[in-house]
Amino acid sequence: MIDLRFNRVSKKYRIQQHDDGRARLNPLARRLKNLLSRRQDFWALRDVSFEVTRGETLGIIGPNGAGKSTILKLLSRITAPTSGEIVINGRLSAMIEIGSGFHPELTGRENIYLNGSILGMRRREIAEKLDRIIEFAGVAEFIDTPVKHYSSGMYVRLGFSIAAHLNPHILLLDEVLAVGDASFQVKCLQRVSELRQRGTTIVFISHDLAAVERLCDRALLLNHGRIIAMGLPREVIAEYRRIAYGDTPPEQMSAEIDFKPVEIMNLSLYDSQERPTTNFFTGKPFSARVEYVAHERVVDAAFELFCYSHDGAYIHCQFTTAQDGKRITLEPGAGAVEFHCSELGLQPGVYTIGAAVKERAASRNIDWRYGDKMLHVEEGKYVRGSFYLPHDWRIHQSTDARTKQQAIR
Repeated sequence: MIDLRFNRVSKKYRIQQHDDGRARLNPLARRLKNLLSRRQDFWALRDVSFEVTRGETLGIIGPNGAGKSTILKLLSRITAPTSGEIVINGRLSAMIEIGSGFHPELTGRENIYLNGSILGMRRREIAEKLDRIIEFAGVAEFIDTPVKHYSSGMYVRLGFSIAAHLNPHILLLDEVLAVGDASFQVKCLQRVSELRQRGTTIVFISHDLAAVERLCDRALLLNHGRIIAMGLPREVIAEYRRIAYGDTPPEQMSAEIDFKPVEIMNLSLYDSQERPTTNFFTGKPFSARVEYVAHERVVDAAFELFCYSHDGAYIHCQFTTAQDGKRITLEPGAGAVEFHCSELGLQPGVYTIGAAVKERAASRNIDWRYGDKMLHVEEGKYVRGSFYLPHDWRIHQSTDARTKQQAIR
């Protein structure tokens, strides 16, 4: 069954330049400017068609100004299409502006009832879910405090928690998985995964490419108001990167051939006790295992591990077997490469992990897996700056200084 359908939908906005101050003061100049001024038509969407089946999760990606927000406004009935047909079958809820319905003078508890009503929940339904909403947001201690005293993190956590406990047939998500700290973002992802398992139809609009690949069944790429790619998330994301970068960066390229001499099969992360996990701490041990299958002999191979920002915009760090100059010759068969870091330098946050294999001297990867894992880093060793740098220290004092210090004691 089709829950959402866009049939050749277009949306046009009319842009007109305003006259300057001198024209407003001079009636003749204003009249002349009005005669000469031109109204320009801007097509935010042009002949967009797609369908979302019941229980499917569709990711919509694209650069700023591509038309993603316009699709949200059309689905939310904030605006109407200029042409085309939109069909919605079922109760639709949108998680767009988290906490936008909060009243600063009301307590967190009172705002749950207020915001829940705005989002379409009945009072009895809110009362039944009240404890779960408070527990999920982690604000029980301050639930009867006016939200104007909340930190920004508490504010958005409560807003997301309310919206996350709706039971819609169709759910619209717009960049809401980036709210709160790293641990809360994990809860957000888990909650969305639960809604998927329940059969909720989801439209997820985001710049977080790793989350799109992880959560979505299909992806749609918009550019300048038109659909330019649709299909499996990994393939559509690869096309987006080719457009965004003008060409695929060397560290993200895979050989465009059907046969791959080596394939990466799995990527696993482990803590200091060798237990599988995706949660780590700044300054604590970190290990990763890249499993592969070699279909033929590869001389002088190199394996690489990349840590990206959660939205995939840039690389924070790299692990590589090519660092020490040792040659790796892969024989046909299965194998694994393990990376170990005694003190993880990443600061608290959510990151994306990807792995690649190539011939050391080649610029193009043999195989590459992007966004295979989400890495959640909590606060461990605290330092200021972009990353933690492992270090030790010693103090040297002159004999006079030590004597003076002992005399003081």
